[in-house]
Amino acid sequence: MAEKRDYYEVLGVEKSATADQIKSAYRKLAMKYHPDRNPNDPTAKDKFAEISEAYEVLSNPEKRQKYDQFGHQGVNFGPGGFDFGRDFSHAGDFDFGDIFSSIFGGGGFGGFGGGRRQRADANGPVDGDDMSFHLEIDFEEAIFGSKRTLKLTLPEECPDCHGTGAAAGTSRKTCPMCHGRGTVIAGGGFFQVQQTCPQCHGEGSIIEKPCRTCRGTGHVSKAREIELTIPEGINDGSQLRLSGKGGGGRRGGQPGDLYIKISVRPSELFERDGTDLFVEVPVSPALAALGGTVDVPTPFGVAQLKLPAGTANGAEFKLRGKGVRSLRSHTPGDLYVKVVVEVPVSLNRKQKELLESFMEATTTANFPQAATRLNQTKTFMARKEKLQK
Repeated sequence: MAEKRDYYEVLGVEKSATADQIKSAYRKLAMKYHPDRNPNDPTAKDKFAEISEAYEVLSNPEKRQKYDQFGHQGVNFGPGGFDFGRDFSHAGDFDFGDIFSSIFGGGGFGGFGGGRRQRADANGPVDGDDMSFHLEIDFEEAIFGSKRTLKLTLPEECPDCHGTGAAAGTSRKTCPMCHGRGTVIAGGGFFQVQQTCPQCHGEGSIIEKPCRTCRGTGHVSKAREIELTIPEGINDGSQLRLSGKGGGGRRGGQPGDLYIKISVRPSELFERDGTDLFVEVPVSPALAALGGTVDVPTPFGVAQLKLPAGTANGAEFKLRGKGVRSLRSHTPGDLYVKVVVEVPVSLNRKQKELLESFMEATTTANFPQAATRLNQTKTFMARKEKLQK
């Protein structure tokens, strides 16, 4: 799945853009890419869906604030991205059903559900918001899994007004400006626009006497402890979904979901690529030359690797099944061991003498790579001299 583009980039506006600028940008793009206007363009539907999704978020102050703070994780369009079954005739502040019916002579959007969306009962249940949380875990936790207790402060339904926002003994009243519709009509003719009612903000009702506990919001913040199981083999950037653990609903609505985005701290020992691990093992020149057994760290303990005589610096060996277990199949990956020949330092007098004796006893045949490079150098210099004559 392609990565979502930045919503501001989609609409071609700056992050500091005003609501009117966002509205104007969307209007132009919606007119340009509407599928009914581009029947021969197979990409028009996707482009229109993308700009409609961007506008629905950026035209809503609450959703825009969440997007600015948390990015795409802060707003929810379901696991598959944009909801093509959604009715867009009331996207944001525009009544696009009115606009496009004037243009195309029909109701709703062709291929996008059509019809007018009925405003939800202002006194009925409202489901809670999905919430997003970033969690950083250790490399070992990602490999073996763990259990965490998250301490979060999340919005919940006000216990005093039960999410209505109205003080005890009172109730919400029908909005006098929109008469309960939640929207008002502005303009006329070709671009008749239906906007969210500025007095009730689309609720269709107003609160004359707000609840003192929640100050009319219907929500209160409450500290919660949430148990989280981190599965074995989880990758950096993965997201866990906890159903019903997000923001509380109002007036008896269902709570939203909680999304946990995982970041894995790098290991000082291993590099990871999917289910495979990579580790470097330093060895002495003598062990590399003569061969022998070397201890190799693995996630499951120390394993022994037998090196053949004449092992070169940078040689790589594979230990099967010593990597990370797959998150889905639980099949382990492999561990790749890179041999790094370490040059000895801080030599004492005797050690230096022994190395000098060793060097005197060796010939170019003992160092084939060095001999090859010397021959290559001589060939290069000979060609250079020939060119300069």
